[in-house]
Amino acid sequence: MTATRRWLTVAGAVAGVLVLDHLSKRWAVDRLRGQAPVDVLWTLRFNYAENTGMAFSKGSGSGRFIALVVVAIVVVLVVVARRMTSPVQLVLVGVVIGGALGNLLDRIFRAQAGFLTGGVVDFIDLQWWPIFNVADAAVVVGGVALALTGLRAPEEPEEQEPPPDAPGPDDVPQDEPSPR
Repeated sequence: MTATRRWLTVAGAVAGVLVLDHLSKRWAVDRLRGQAPVDVLWTLRFNYAENTGMAFSKGSGSGRFIALVVVAIVVVLVVVARRMTSPVQLVLVGVVIGGALGNLLDRIFRAQAGFLTGGVVDFIDLQWWPIFNVADAAVVVGGVALALTGLRAPEEPEEQEPPPDAPGPDDVPQDEPSPR
């Protein structure tokens, strides 16, 4: 796989998650904010919430620290993706990066009390699990799937150099007449 194709695969997955996450959060803000929860199916309901903390609403108000962790994770994933050749794994890396960036963008653009202090819009409420959003689901599902695929694709075989004492192409003896 060429480097261009590798990065287009990752970028396509990132873009897809970012668009889906942004549109769903925009819908949640427009339709759910200030409204009663909407029952959908069984325990699934849509329920607007904003989270200034980490997963499961822990660490409320720690947006700046979370942003540093997100940036570190994205950098690590980009470095790991440089050696990947599996399209599936590259898509999964893009899905995780897209989810991480989707929530980071919320922290940036919804900030009212300073840089990176904005709340992440959450609205998917299973009632037996903390409320989450599309970006959260992308990070969790993509991360688990990436771990299950081994976090690495088979590496392309590198050309092995011959040992230093091995004869090179110029050192091959020519057919010499044998003495009789």
